[in-house]
Amino acid sequence: MWVHVDLAEGENGHGGLVNYISWEDLQVDEQRLSMKCHNDLRVIIVNKHGRGHSKTVQGAVDMIPENNKHRVKIYIYPGIYREKVRVPVTKPYVSFIGKRNQTASPVITWNSKSSDKGTNGQALGTYDTATVGVDSDYFCATGVTFENSVIATAGVKGMQGVALRVNSARAMFYRVRIKGTQDSLLDNTGNHYFLECRILGKVDFICGSAKSLYEKCRLQSIADNFGAIAAHHRNSPNEDTGFSFVGCSIRGSGRVYLGRAWGNYSRIIYSNCNMDGIIIPEGWSDWNHSDRKKTAVFAEYQCKGRGADRRSRAPWSKSLSYNDAKPFLDKSFIDGDRWLRL
Repeated sequence: MWVHVDLAEGENGHGGLVNYISWEDLQVDEQRLSMKCHNDLRVIIVNKHGRGHSKTVQGAVDMIPENNKHRVKIYIYPGIYREKVRVPVTKPYVSFIGKRNQTASPVITWNSKSSDKGTNGQALGTYDTATVGVDSDYFCATGVTFENSVIATAGVKGMQGVALRVNSARAMFYRVRIKGTQDSLLDNTGNHYFLECRILGKVDFICGSAKSLYEKCRLQSIADNFGAIAAHHRNSPNEDTGFSFVGCSIRGSGRVYLGRAWGNYSRIIYSNCNMDGIIIPEGWSDWNHSDRKKTAVFAEYQCKGRGADRRSRAPWSKSLSYNDAKPFLDKSFIDGDRWLRL
């Protein structure tokens, strides 16, 4: 079976591009699919059992023409998809939509770690361990689990294993699960929105240089003893980047830092979050670079729970007023009014 993908028109049917992500981009009309109107839909069905257009997620991505000019939805049936997936910058407007059944949703999983050797005989490095790597602009996903099954132990080198790497200029993730241990989510570059997602890991399990809003997400530590939630990389005050966590819940095991300063001007803010008692009282780490205490922007605003007690916090971290916190509290932080219609 083949799905018709027309390059001539934009999504609005008038030849113009629709440069935003909407709720419609995260939905599939199952009734129309059941009528087998495949040629009328820009939907590629992935079913590992063979009752779709592709048995693999990468196979579905490969069906999309280069420089596609409208939304193509990849509808993924439940199952374990053991593969590495790459969505290139030449294929924008892609949606991953997981079909749930009563017991499961689709899981894309692989097990590369940074010390593994690549085809050139050299170590992969963290970047290339990603199970799913997304460079596609206006990418969005829902109902899918991204997993790297490497089990890392804090302090052991070469165990970084990325489940999801995002280099999209603009991307949204709604109710996805991102599961790894060290560097689970490499939120690398671009402006991104994570809504009601569940992100699991031990060490720096959200890391990168992006400018991202995490709203109503569950951040779940699976650390044995020591760990850290976020490591943001920012080398200059002129870089308009940072991680903002709003209305999130922090649960799990071990003792974890809220964030570590990866780069002199690392910027991480938690607002209105509920923190369990797993947070190390100091809260924040300068990553053994004491000069970063003067330049890193680590802050909290009206957080609750046993882990939110700031009496023993690193004195160089900040407790924000509403006016100071306001720029980080909603989608305006990621210029969402320009590319989100939700």
